[in-house]
Amino acid sequence: MLEQKMLELALYGAGWVLWLLVGLSVLVFAVAIERSIYMALNRAPGASFEEAIGGYLGGGAREELEKRLAGMRGLEPRVLLAALTAAKKSPDAAEDALAGTLTFEKLRLERGLIVVGTVASNAPFIGLFGTVLGIIKAFNDLALSTEESAGAVMAGISEALVATAVGLLVAIPAVVLYNYFSRRVRESTGRMESLGSLVLSRLRADEAA
Repeated sequence: MLEQKMLELALYGAGWVLWLLVGLSVLVFAVAIERSIYMALNRAPGASFEEAIGGYLGGGAREELEKRLAGMRGLEPRVLLAALTAAKKSPDAAEDALAGTLTFEKLRLERGLIVVGTVASNAPFIGLFGTVLGIIKAFNDLALSTEESAGAVMAGISEALVATAVGLLVAIPAVVLYNYFSRRVRESTGRMESLGSLVLSRLRADEAA
């Protein structure tokens, strides 16, 4: 019974697998576009942000930095503002707020990347699965055919191999996109951690004074 059901599935051929790969490709590019927009909208203002941080680390007032960060959008201003707000209680509270906000923002940065990574690692196997189904169908057609059987099976096999090619075609851009966004996440996280450490050191110095 099970063998018969599996054979019936195989006899559908590789067509539905190809459509699945096309759908996954669309999904990957949709995630990539959404992530690109999100990262662009959350990029810290360059000159004004650096000026505000440099002024504070150079001896400026904490209240002035809070005021300037409150008017900025981006990951770094949000993380640092959370630490500065918590620093009104103690430097330890600022460190906890920094760590918690940083983890939260990192999760937001990585949202959707698991989809891209999963497609990148599995699309070739999905394509290979479609090829196997297509070859099974081709040989089944050969068994039932009495005329032009060789031509029929060769056409079926060549059609089945398209699934492997499409699987690779989907996987390669997905791998590139996953690596690119993973690097962007690491860069953003590293930058936030570095700035957070500098601000914490200044807060502790003020507390010690």
